[in-house]
Amino acid sequence: MASVLYRLAVPRCSLLRRLAVPRWETQRLKHPGLHRDATKLLAGGNRSLAACSRADSRSQHTAAEVSVEVDLKRLEGQDKGIVEVLMCRHRARNALGHTFVSQMRELVSTLSHDSAVRVVIFRSLVPGVFCAGADLKERALMDNSESDLFVQSLRSLMSQIAVLPTPTVAAMDGVALGGGLELALACDLRTASTSAQMGLIETTRGLLPGAGGSQRLPRMVGVTLAKELIFTGRRVGGQTALELGLVNRAVEQNQSGDAAYKEALALAREILPQAPFAVRMAKEAINRGVEVDIGSAMAIERLCYARVIPTRDRREGMAAFIEKRQPRYTGE
Repeated sequence: MASVLYRLAVPRCSLLRRLAVPRWETQRLKHPGLHRDATKLLAGGNRSLAACSRADSRSQHTAAEVSVEVDLKRLEGQDKGIVEVLMCRHRARNALGHTFVSQMRELVSTLSHDSAVRVVIFRSLVPGVFCAGADLKERALMDNSESDLFVQSLRSLMSQIAVLPTPTVAAMDGVALGGGLELALACDLRTASTSAQMGLIETTRGLLPGAGGSQRLPRMVGVTLAKELIFTGRRVGGQTALELGLVNRAVEQNQSGDAAYKEALALAREILPQAPFAVRMAKEAINRGVEVDIGSAMAIERLCYARVIPTRDRREGMAAFIEKRQPRYTGE
């Protein structure tokens, strides 16, 4: 597991390759005793205690780099088929840094090929925060070329989320700014607490939304309103977001601070009993159809419908209706 986490945590960009740590420090993750032995070796040589202290600091930094910032939880029992993507970069408020994005890409790629997944919920384990947006401290260390490459990877991640074959729900129980809102926009559905704050604030930082926000927001709320929100960098609350059509549901926050998550789970439970393949085809028909003229969209719908006809689930749905019972869908 440690080797897998290490691969996820070490980014591919040239900047962090220059910050790579010695191989023995990474091996410490597999064998905790190795760190103590290595420290003794250093202390027994010509190096000062201060140098040994710096080595300890580097080791601690390495451990931090390989920490889990995005995790996966598969629900069981009656909720089997619902998967949660857990954002847990606590110190940086889920800021979109290299490690966070790398781990998210790995998990999303895994989900895209998992036929057992029926609904995906993106949620935060950081109180009061969904995702604070770009990691500006990391970005400040990048040159123009590195910054462009990183934003490309971020845009690619949002596209990965958008094309997941199963329905996705973003549960915004707190702040969702810049890239954080773009992540939510890449999902099919959004729930929010009324106390949540969200906005594409890039123009206030001398930028523009670069991870799909300038394209997805107009398609969601309309061109003129999207321009107003992006040009001003305005933040809106959960209730206002509901009125604008930015979120599907807005609920009062509860004492545990997870009202939007609970609403997202309730929404996922409404989707869960439906025929999985039919839901996937419905998502494909909608996503592809909205990008073309109505005639082409009808042709897309016909193709998607044709793929549903020979399935066992369609036959089960018809049989359950005739027999007046609940259908038992298998996704086949």
